[in-house]
Amino acid sequence: MTSTLEPTARTRVNRGRNRAVSERAELLAFLDEALVAHLGVQVGDHPLVLPTAYAVDIDGPDADGTLYFHGSVAARWLQGSAGATVCVTVTELDGFVAGRSAFHHSMNYRSAVVIGTARLVDDPDERIHALDLIVDHMIPGRAATMRPSTRKELAATAVLAVPLREASMKARAGDPVDEPEDVAAGVWGGHVPITRTIGTPVGAADNLPGLSVPADVAARTR
Repeated sequence: MTSTLEPTARTRVNRGRNRAVSERAELLAFLDEALVAHLGVQVGDHPLVLPTAYAVDIDGPDADGTLYFHGSVAARWLQGSAGATVCVTVTELDGFVAGRSAFHHSMNYRSAVVIGTARLVDDPDERIHALDLIVDHMIPGRAATMRPSTRKELAATAVLAVPLREASMKARAGDPVDEPEDVAAGVWGGHVPITRTIGTPVGAADNLPGLSVPADVAARTR
């Protein structure tokens, strides 16, 4: 695996190149922090983009690591993705940028684009591993505390893998970039930070009496 991102013609940043991220470690750290991916695929006569949970295995069997998704075996988008070129985007919004003109209003963000040929995961061990990674991406350590999936559950669930080789990332942070005359006019400029907040766990209504919040769930709130 290369330490730097080497986008292809399909993922190379052409506009705003100063915001392109070159280090693969920064991409991997971002994918570890973010929670929702949008997967785009051609389904029949139209494109379809859907939000989905995901996980990354940097030592996965695909080139430069593997991006995993899961869904129902009956889902058209998932079946349509197998063997097709898909586009995956992941975005985190970090703030609103208040410029001194409408033209220079913007957003602070981090975003990644991955393009590649998706494959359905057929190997039973890899499928279980991928599903555990997806659960642990939401709540680290959770997979080890649960019962094994049943044959019926596994038969109803499909896992999709996309290689991480063809990827790029952009990021913006900080103040607006305004015209000098707008700054001199005395109009306020700046940015409004946006942060994600994880709340206190709420127990299910049908929990057995006396159950406390498990350590893995409690740790996710910190």
